[in-house]
Amino acid sequence: MPHQIETPRTADLPRLLEVWEAAVRATHDFLEEHDIQLLKPLLIEQYFPQVALSCVRGKDGEVVGFLGYAEGNIEMLFVDPLHHATGVGSALLNHAVTHLGATQVDVNEQNPKALGFYLSRGFVVKSRSPLDGGGRPFPILHLRLC
Repeated sequence: MPHQIETPRTADLPRLLEVWEAAVRATHDFLEEHDIQLLKPLLIEQYFPQVALSCVRGKDGEVVGFLGYAEGNIEMLFVDPLHHATGVGSALLNHAVTHLGATQVDVNEQNPKALGFYLSRGFVVKSRSPLDGGGRPFPILHLRLC
């Protein structure tokens, strides 16, 4: 059964934050605890309001994955680790590309699973930045859909 994509409600934002944190802890082992704690409040206060959010819910109605899109870019795509490899990320990516017109995404160079996910779906590395958007020493790979 295909995953249903919907727009999360304001009441879902704390759950999106939980999904983000669980996914980051499972895939971003290069981040220190203080990095995670620094980013958490920025998500709801600054990052979520700047993107169009889409989500997938599990059978229990809880959000299990979400993406944020803006101006041709997938700005964020996170899936609860308990739902990795179940098609949630692929459904969100397909929605971003086919319905929102996404053609670009940035990936932390130190996150090989995410890089492999995008490369296997037709994205290619176009450039690299040595620092992330916050000026931290976490190199970013800029990918474009071919």
